[in-house]
Amino acid sequence: MILTDYHIFGLVTGLCTFLIIGLFHPIVIKSHYYFGTGCRWWFLAAGIIFGILSYYVDDILLSTVFGVIAFSSFWSIKEITEQEQRVAKGWFPANPKRKTPGNKAEIES
Repeated sequence: MILTDYHIFGLVTGLCTFLIIGLFHPIVIKSHYYFGTGCRWWFLAAGIIFGILSYYVDDILLSTVFGVIAFSSFWSIKEITEQEQRVAKGWFPANPKRKTPGNKAEIES
């Protein structure tokens, strides 16, 4: 494999991990904005699916990437809950179309 022959497997794995984690931040924010905390189940399902894929895929790089996606999905479950708190503090906008206890649009109407 070219990645191991040139000793860059670790660098590629690190880059992929960095990009995946960076991608999950806006995904969590947008998921919470449009779907609320109920989307935690989607992250759980994604984590399980990618965990299974990571186990069954033979390619070491792809298996590693799937594993990083799996655990980033699991971590996102916690982040969705914390995003709810950040919205309640006013750090992020609440979706005015959703009815939630922390939504200022609901309080004002």
